[in-house]
Amino acid sequence: MTQARRWLEESGRVLIGAGAGMSASAGIDYADTATFAQLFPAFVRMGFRAQYQLIGYGGLTPAQHWGYWSTHVKHVRFGQDARAAYADLRQLVSGRDTFVLTSNVDMLFPRNGFDEARLFTPQGDYARMQCRKPCARETWPTRPFIERCLESLDPVTQQVTDPEALPRCPQCGGAVFMNVRVDAGFVEEPYIEQAQRFRQWVGQGSEGRLLVIEIGAGFNTPSVVRWRMEHLVHHHLDARLIRINPLNPELPEELTGRAVSLEMGAVEALAALREA
Repeated sequence: MTQARRWLEESGRVLIGAGAGMSASAGIDYADTATFAQLFPAFVRMGFRAQYQLIGYGGLTPAQHWGYWSTHVKHVRFGQDARAAYADLRQLVSGRDTFVLTSNVDMLFPRNGFDEARLFTPQGDYARMQCRKPCARETWPTRPFIERCLESLDPVTQQVTDPEALPRCPQCGGAVFMNVRVDAGFVEEPYIEQAQRFRQWVGQGSEGRLLVIEIGAGFNTPSVVRWRMEHLVHHHLDARLIRINPLNPELPEELTGRAVSLEMGAVEALAALREA
């Protein structure tokens, strides 16, 4: 902890790499059975216990599918903004040249005061929607679709009762989903400029020692955050890595002496760093 804090004090540039563990620390945990039971009692009666069970699940009717997803997206993307873990992290990196790369699609970083111009979300954003084909390389705001579903949501069955409210592609009339990386049909265009800004920022390594703070990035999609952070530190010889992860704290041998691991959750680790 002392070493991590010293590196933070010595670094003028900070790259934050955040995985699902960061959102979980802020209360958006896809394995949280208690919150799931509050939000989705009808789906509990169907045998589901947590949100992760419905990611990619194809056994719902369209009315059930959009009943679930409209409620979920409202909760995750358009619900409570202020989250203590994000406020603690922002305080830790205050005054430093900071960029954020995250696999999370909830946009909690800009919703908690981080600069959206210094953000790369390669997995997408729940606030955008796209055609599943896709028939065009376009996306649309999700909120109008979601609100229309919620207006016709049966409070008992949690199904969308109005067939006309079920979201369809405004171009071809086909199936749609949020603009998140589900398969090869993901529409990348909204994130190309983000990627360009990220590459440009990383390339400015001569302007100050780079510290990478990786939070809650495991092995579900390791190439998005975890392996990318390791790769950056490996190839920037003066860079250092602080890995915060209670389940997968391991560090590669190649980074010995330039990486430390805090085997704890984000809330605990950020509080300890602040107090160190």
